Amino acid sequence: MKKLALTIILTAVVSPLFSQNQLSLQHLTDGTFEQRTVESVNWMNDGRYYSALSENKIIKYDITTGNQLEVLVDGDALKIEISTYELSADEKKILLLTDRQSVYRRSYTAVYYVHEIGSTGITKLSSGRQAYATFSPDGTKVAFTRDNNLFFVDLDSNVEKAITDDGKFNFIINGSTDWVYEEELYLTKAFEWAPDGSKIAFYRFDESDVSEYNMQKWNDGALYPEDYVYKYPKAGEDNSIVEIQVYHLGDGEKVKVDIGEDGDIYIPRIYWTKNADLLSVQRLNRLQNKLDILHVNAATGSSDIILTDRSDTYIDFTFCDDLTYLDNGQQFIFSSEKSGFKHFYLHDLDGSLVTRITSGNYEATGLVGLDQSVKTPVLYYTSTEDSPLEEALYKINLKGKGKSRLTTGNGVVSIDMSDDAKYYMNYQTSADAPLRVELYKTAKNEKIKDLETNEDLRSNIEKYNLVTKEFFSFRIDDGTELNGYFLKPNDFDEGKQYPVLMFQYSGPGSRSVANSSSFRSRSMWHQYLVQNGYLIAVVDGRGTGYRGEQFKKMTYGNMGYYEVEDQIAAGRYISSLPYTDPTRIGIWGWSYGGYMSSMCIFKGGDVFKTAIAVAPFTWRYYDTIYSERYLGLPQDNPKGYDDNSPVTHADKLTGNYFLIHGTGDDNVHFQIAVAIQNELIKAGKQFRSFYYPDKAHGLRGRHDHLFEMMTAYIFENL
Repeated sequence: MKKLALTIILTAVVSPLFSQNQLSLQHLTDGTFEQRTVESVNWMNDGRYYSALSENKIIKYDITTGNQLEVLVDGDALKIEISTYELSADEKKILLLTDRQSVYRRSYTAVYYVHEIGSTGITKLSSGRQAYATFSPDGTKVAFTRDNNLFFVDLDSNVEKAITDDGKFNFIINGSTDWVYEEELYLTKAFEWAPDGSKIAFYRFDESDVSEYNMQKWNDGALYPEDYVYKYPKAGEDNSIVEIQVYHLGDGEKVKVDIGEDGDIYIPRIYWTKNADLLSVQRLNRLQNKLDILHVNAATGSSDIILTDRSDTYIDFTFCDDLTYLDNGQQFIFSSEKSGFKHFYLHDLDGSLVTRITSGNYEATGLVGLDQSVKTPVLYYTSTEDSPLEEALYKINLKGKGKSRLTTGNGVVSIDMSDDAKYYMNYQTSADAPLRVELYKTAKNEKIKDLETNEDLRSNIEKYNLVTKEFFSFRIDDGTELNGYFLKPNDFDEGKQYPVLMFQYSGPGSRSVANSSSFRSRSMWHQYLVQNGYLIAVVDGRGTGYRGEQFKKMTYGNMGYYEVEDQIAAGRYISSLPYTDPTRIGIWGWSYGGYMSSMCIFKGGDVFKTAIAVAPFTWRYYDTIYSERYLGLPQDNPKGYDDNSPVTHADKLTGNYFLIHGTGDDNVHFQIAVAIQNELIKAGKQFRSFYYPDKAHGLRGRHDHLFEMMTAYIFENL
């Protein structure tokens, strides 16, 4: 009877609202609020042109006008579905990626084709399925991985050659990465062509001693489940042993790089310098608080440490992507938080500091371009200089002079700049406007054309009465100011008391409170709840990013303590407002946010009535790189791992708790949900749980079911 009653409630709510141009649950996933963008952009050699993928066609555009010139490849005519593509350096060939099939979050296999521009046909790159296929700098060869080995094809002779032959699943990986590198270092393609195409530097992983995780696949309809066993190093356990090798195409010799005697390390990135005989290797110790840049002689494998960055807590590995070698062959740019904020620094090739390029109490968040055609090169970067809730595009020369802001208006920008820095595309969004993509000429910062304005989406925002963020801030007991925002109904009445559902992620370095807009299913669910009489509140606590190193890293070694305290404090602040119902405050989150919502209901039962946790994790059951980055080794810091675990605090549950997980989650294992449930059961606590068979961390393909289920739970329990 209870299930029937909930169904009637949902139907009663949905039907009349839909007829009044208000949201229904179907709108969360039916494409009504799809945000269009400009994707797979390739800036071309002639500064007048770029190409982009649109409607299964690779189209060439004139930058000066933004107008379409010609279709380079028509996927429909070739009877293939193009996922993405790469142009050869001479722009005579295009490498087409089709039939992409995900392995984990970022890894995949695919079928590749080579297309000669101007021809009418395509040639299959190789047999079977490949991954990470990449042109050599001269466009005559393509390197790729298959079945844990590295290969290349000579396109002129159509001869394929194996660079390695010892690759084996769960043992040896060549040219691509193991699970933990993919997930936590964002690295899947683990090889790089030398600038002259004479060599390929590549990773070799020996994961023989890494412990295995057994994940059952239920394979809908199968008589017996299938065991899927893969290598997953949990905190404190053995990692893969990593090598870097350089393959010389001329004689087939493989040279092993000297990366030091300590094998318990990470190599987050490798790059070739402008010298085809000099490889750059970044080496991170296991505790991730010391980063070395090594310069390697590609002929002998010998290496020298030319720069070391240290931290009392941890090095943010994402800074590794900022390493940029100048065309002069004598200098490079790197970023560091050593001033307390992320900034860019210019070094000579021997590692000596030339100058600090950017400075101030703000974050220089991303290096997006470099103009080296002028006497003093100019750096283009994004920054939070105006507000940690916003990002804008700036420029400054490499002497740290002549800084100016280029983008206008409020919001958050993402920049795609041409290699010669003459043009850029500005992907900009704000709390009151969806994504707009604009094409600019850099020199005069002159807009050439709007490439995407999302007019249909803008119309639907107005049609369905979506609300915008109302930003606020408040101070916790120690005086720290936290930023947040509300979503309130259009007919908001301060004389009423509303139930509140808080959402947060809270993970280290993250940002949920920003002057930006989102139309993903989660965000649209929030809009749906607002139209049904709820307030949505989001607060970024201590440990989140974009406010400097001290704010972000003060949680180090004690992860989950201050973050939970801040969400509980936010709940108390929100419940004190005259227009909220203090007896109806809820919280939910996903992944780190699910961990947080679990901890908040367990430790803050006097504040929170209800919590939903989707795919929550715990530190001891999670992987080496992520857990140890923020807590050190569990052998050295057991209290850090256990004192702030949902498993430890499950017996404190007093409110309504809903635990949701996918059994096929290769990232945050279903084992964690089982561990939490076991402790709840031992303590005699009543709760609700639900699992999605074979679904991974993102529960892709089940969001319609998920949000309908969570809606019913919120209507019943908040």
